[in-house]
Amino acid sequence: MAATDMAPESAGIIKKYSDVMVAVGIVTIVIMMIIPLPTLLLDLLLCMNITLALVVVMCAIYNVEALDLSVFPSLLLITTLFRLALNVSSTRLILLEGYAGEVITSFGNFVVGGNAVVGFIIFVILIIIQFMVITKGAERVAEVSARFTLDAMPGKQMAIDADLNQGAITDAEASVRRTKIQREADFYGAMDGASKFVKGDAIAAIIIIVINITGGFIIGMVQRNMSVTQALQNYTLLTVGEGLVNQIPALLISTATGIIVTRAASESNLGYDLISQLGSKPRVFYIVCGVLLAMAIVPGLPGIPFSILAAACGFIGYSIAKGDKKVQETEVVKKTEISKKEATKPENIVSLLQVDPMELEIGYSLIPLVDTGQGGDLLERIVMIRRQCALELGLVVPTIRIRDNIQIKPNTYIIKLKGIEIAKGELLLDHFLAMNSGTVFEEIEGIETQEPAFGLPALWIPEASREQAELNGYTVVDAVSVLATHLTEVIKAHADEILGRQETQNLIDNAKKTNQSLVDEVVPDLMGVGDIEKVLANLLRERVSIRDMATILEVLADYAQATKDTEILTEYVRHALSRQITQQYTQNNQLTCITIDPAIENRIAGAVQRTERGSYVSMDPDTMQKILASLGKELQKLTDMGYQPIALTSPTVRVYFRKLVERSVPGIIVLSHAEIEQSVEIQIIGVVKI
Repeated sequence: MAATDMAPESAGIIKKYSDVMVAVGIVTIVIMMIIPLPTLLLDLLLCMNITLALVVVMCAIYNVEALDLSVFPSLLLITTLFRLALNVSSTRLILLEGYAGEVITSFGNFVVGGNAVVGFIIFVILIIIQFMVITKGAERVAEVSARFTLDAMPGKQMAIDADLNQGAITDAEASVRRTKIQREADFYGAMDGASKFVKGDAIAAIIIIVINITGGFIIGMVQRNMSVTQALQNYTLLTVGEGLVNQIPALLISTATGIIVTRAASESNLGYDLISQLGSKPRVFYIVCGVLLAMAIVPGLPGIPFSILAAACGFIGYSIAKGDKKVQETEVVKKTEISKKEATKPENIVSLLQVDPMELEIGYSLIPLVDTGQGGDLLERIVMIRRQCALELGLVVPTIRIRDNIQIKPNTYIIKLKGIEIAKGELLLDHFLAMNSGTVFEEIEGIETQEPAFGLPALWIPEASREQAELNGYTVVDAVSVLATHLTEVIKAHADEILGRQETQNLIDNAKKTNQSLVDEVVPDLMGVGDIEKVLANLLRERVSIRDMATILEVLADYAQATKDTEILTEYVRHALSRQITQQYTQNNQLTCITIDPAIENRIAGAVQRTERGSYVSMDPDTMQKILASLGKELQKLTDMGYQPIALTSPTVRVYFRKLVERSVPGIIVLSHAEIEQSVEIQIIGVVKI
C-alpha cells in the first residue's frame, strides 16, 4: 500500500521540480565538454543516450498529431548537444588514455568483429544514410510544412470566424482552435530550424572521426611508441566504436524527426494506420502472391524464398478477406439493431403522421413512365400540369409524390389526396387509347375500356393500328397523356380541397409584394386567413380562377365590413370576376343554357335557412324530386345538342340553387345574370318547371 502511494507522490515531485532538472541537465551537458569524465560514468551516459533515443522514437510512433510532441524541436536541440558532449568526452579519453570505456570498446570489437576497415565502412554507410536520406528528407518536409502552414493560417482564421458568426462554435471553442493553429505554425517553423541541428550533427560526426583517427595515429606513434600498424588498429577501432555508439542514437533521433514532420492528420497512431491502410485490400496480397509464385518457377531464381513469401502473402490476403466478411456481417447486424431501435423512437413514429398533399401510386408495369432512362417523361408532364393549374386556376399545386406499389395491379395507377384514394385507372404502355369523337365512319378492333378522366367509352389499340384509327376519325392519345389528362381533371375537381391555410397565406404574401396597402387593409382587420381561404375554396369548387388576387381582395375590402358570410362575399367576388366567367363559358359571344322558372326561384328563396354556421335550403322531398327531374330533362336536351350543362338563375338564389342540386347533378354549372357581360347573347334552350 505504501509503495502504491509513493508512485504518484514521486511523479508529483518530478513535475514540480522539472524546470530545475532541465536547467541542471543542460548546464551539465555543457560542463561535460570541459571536464574529463571517468570511463564508468561515460559508459552510463552513452547507454542513457541510446535509451533516450529509443524513448523519442517510440513517442513519435505513438503520436496521433504532431502537436502531441510539440516540445520535439527543443528536445532535438538538447539531444544533439548531449551527443556532441559525449563525442567530446569520448574523444578526450581516446586521445589521452587510448581507452574510452567498455561500451565503446565492445562496439568496436563486437559490432565490427575487430576489423577496423569493416567498422569504418559501416560507420560511413550510417553517416550517408542519416545525412543524405533521412536528414535531408526530414529537412525538406519540415521546410515545406512550415511554409504551407503559414500560408494556410489566414484561411483557417477566416473559417473559425465564419463558424463563430454562424453560431456553430462558441467563443471558447474558437479560442482553442485559434491557439491550435498558432501552435502548429510555431511548431513547424521551429522544426524547420531544428532539422538543421541533425544535419550539422552528421557533418560534425564525420569531422570528429577524421580528427580522432588522425590525432590518435600521431599520438600513438609519437607519445606511446606504438608501431604504425598497432596505432592505426587501436585508434581506428576506438574511433569507429565511439562513432557507432553515438551514430545509432543519432540515426534513431533523425528517424523520429522524419516520422513527426511527415505525419499526416489521423485519429490513430502510426502502427495502427500502417497495418489498417496497407492491409485493407486483400486483392493486393493475392496479386503479389501470384507474382511471387511466377518468380518462384522462373529458372535461375531462388524458388524457396519466393514460394515462402507467396504463401505468406496468400495467407495474409485470405485472413484480411475473412476479417472483412466478419466485419460486414457485424455491421449488418448492428445496422439492423439500430434501425429497430430507431423505428421505436417517438420522433420516428411522429414522422409517420406526415401525410403528402397529393400522391400518385403506380404498378410496376408503369415504372417506365417515370424512368427517364427508358424514355419516360411523366415527371416533365407533372411539371407542366402544375404550371397549367397555376395559369388556369391561380392555384399552386403542391409537389406530387410518385411511388411504385407492388400491391396493386401492374397496369394500375391510383391518385390520392391527403392519403385517401380519390381516383384510379389502368394503362397499357404498348397501346394507344382511341376515342370516338363522333366522326367515326368505320370502327376498328381493340380492347374495350373507359377513358378515366371523363368516363367516355374508348379502345386500347396497338401502335400498328394508330394510323388507321386516326384515318377512321378516332381521337388517339398515348398512355402517358391519358394519365396526365386524368391527373389534371382530378386536380381541378378537388382544387378547393388542395387549398389550405398555408397555401392561402402564400397567395396573400405573393399579392402583398405588389399590393401591400390592399392586403394590410383586409388582413387581419376585416378578415382572417381562414375566412379568405373559404372564399377562395368556394371559387375553386366551381372552377373559377383565383389568379386575380388583387380584384378578389378589393371586393373583400369593400364588402367584408357589411357581412362576414363567406358565401355572400363569394357571390360579390364572382360579380367582380364576371368578365373572366363570361369568357370561360361563352362561345362566339353566345351563352347557351337553360333557366329556372321564377316560381321555383321564389320557393328556393323562401326555403333558405340562415344560421351562425351558414345558410342551407330546407325543402320538402316531393318538390325537390320534381325540380331535379325537370332539371335533368332540360339538361339532357342541352348536352344532346353538344353544349355544356349550364343553368342560369337570378343572383339572389344562384348559390342556394347550386347547393340544392350539386350532389344530384355534380357536373352542372350554375351562373347568375350578374356574372354575364351585357354584350353576351343568351340563348335559352329550356326552362326548369314543376
